[in-house]
Amino acid sequence: MYSFMGGGLFCAIVGNILLVVSTATDYWMQYRLSGNYAHQGLWRYCMSNKCYMQTDNIAYWNATRAFMILSGMSCFAGIIAGIMSFSHFSSFERFNRSFAAGVMFFISTLFVLLAMAIYTGVTINFLGRRFGDWRFSWSYILGWVAMLMNFFAGIFYICAYRMCECRRGNSPR
Repeated sequence: MYSFMGGGLFCAIVGNILLVVSTATDYWMQYRLSGNYAHQGLWRYCMSNKCYMQTDNIAYWNATRAFMILSGMSCFAGIIAGIMSFSHFSSFERFNRSFAAGVMFFISTLFVLLAMAIYTGVTINFLGRRFGDWRFSWSYILGWVAMLMNFFAGIFYICAYRMCECRRGNSPR
């Protein structure tokens, strides 16, 4: 049980770090514009070695930003619940913290999946046609890796919960 929780906690911490790095950096997309290479993220875009804030209030950027932030917050809440699941307080007897941590990691996975799907769909259908020579970059890829890490963290914690439930069912009362 503790090995599952330890693996889940490791995946969750790595996933949360990747979420923060992915959300904060501005290498989601790289493209060539007027002969110069440019790149953009959720908050800034850079051209000719100068970076500018994304001041446009475009819905897909706002949705992607919001879902990435919600994903990071729910992953952090899952990490707190996961750390608390190592301790056994009698006041939390009916509240299983490993199950709550697993659910929070699955919610985080859903949020990052929504963010990545929105960004991917709009980029391919709109920006991809606007810029001929473009590609997704490392910040974008980190977002997908963070989603996988959160998903596996959820699986580990749900497995730990199932092992705990099996032990409770077999123990004499």
